[in-house]
Amino acid sequence: MSTVQPTWVDGAAGSGFDIDHLPYGVFTRDDDRRRVGVRIGDLVLDVAAASPPTALAACLAAPTLDALMARGPKTWQAVRAWATDLLTDPGRAEEVRPHLHPVDEVSLHLPFTVADYVDFYASLDHASNVGRIFRPDAEPLLPNWRHLPVAYHGRAGTVVVSGTDVPRPYGQLKLAPDQPPVFGPSARLDIEAEVGFVVGVGSRLGDPVPTSAFADHVFGVVLLNDWSARDVQAWEYVPLGPFLGKSFATSVSAWVTPLAALERVRVPLPTQDPEPLPYLHVDEPAGYDLAMEVEVNGEVVTRPPYRTQYWGPAQMLAHLTANGASLRTGDLFASGTVSGPARDERGSFLELSWGGREPWILDGDQRTFLEDGDEVVLRARAGDLTLGEVRGRVTARR
Repeated sequence: MSTVQPTWVDGAAGSGFDIDHLPYGVFTRDDDRRRVGVRIGDLVLDVAAASPPTALAACLAAPTLDALMARGPKTWQAVRAWATDLLTDPGRAEEVRPHLHPVDEVSLHLPFTVADYVDFYASLDHASNVGRIFRPDAEPLLPNWRHLPVAYHGRAGTVVVSGTDVPRPYGQLKLAPDQPPVFGPSARLDIEAEVGFVVGVGSRLGDPVPTSAFADHVFGVVLLNDWSARDVQAWEYVPLGPFLGKSFATSVSAWVTPLAALERVRVPLPTQDPEPLPYLHVDEPAGYDLAMEVEVNGEVVTRPPYRTQYWGPAQMLAHLTANGASLRTGDLFASGTVSGPARDERGSFLELSWGGREPWILDGDQRTFLEDGDEVVLRARAGDLTLGEVRGRVTARR
């Protein structure tokens, strides 16, 4: 339930985009000028046009969220309080209404400039499933997994906004163990249902960021689909990890949910055994209860629960900077595939089909990986809030 007075905006109350959410995005109308917007119900508020206070005007008049994100928590709180006041004070309704536009009548864009992209591997169930699929006769988890949040460094330039088509990737494929590789289209195209965290405030080179400073640096949360070519990945990833099997596309939501909006869905992390090293210690609750779902061609095929994640986002951020690596405004780091213990909670088709050996059912047909024309949509609820969806359609390579 909302903790502030109700909004006067018709249709917003009780929706997943009520006054206690107010996610940020970037949109254009007829003139193609990019504007920062705040979503309320099925409308987007053009914040720069709504006469913000002078101290906030410059960062809200920018064509991306970058300037706002770089200003830090005090400014984030001030903008949120100002927007809340605009949208709850009936006396300001006539002043504000001209600056509200239907979401389905605007074009949405990548809301921030992605500086770096790091993808973690933070789900115990996902890591265990992958280990059992590829190493059935060995311990599912490698020795380091419970001691540190494992990750790989991704490709910032191929992070795309929801709604962008994803051409089927090509790469080297090993079709048989006793034959040389060939070059061709991936036949095992997959998704990974993830949660992404957007850095607002950077840090100095050589200064690690402690877990306690998570909210000082992280601006908000997006849903994220880390598209994966499993056959390309299988041949290339030893010994250095994912490369072309991952770098062709990563889709994110057009709406960034402020971290402040998720305070009430914070939950404790699962028990971590062995106890993490001191730099990874967190004050609980350090996780988030997000109920995710993966839809393919209009049919929900799995519902991954983010609350089961073993490593929390504050631990990911602390580990990312533990060696002195600096943060930049627009850095994006993601949870890795979110999976739960049940079969219908697996966040990738690699797991759902158990390596392609146990097909899942879509509209009565047996499926393992994605076909051209398939449209994948990731959605999530955070209590009564709805996170911005991530949508992408697989197309044949141009």
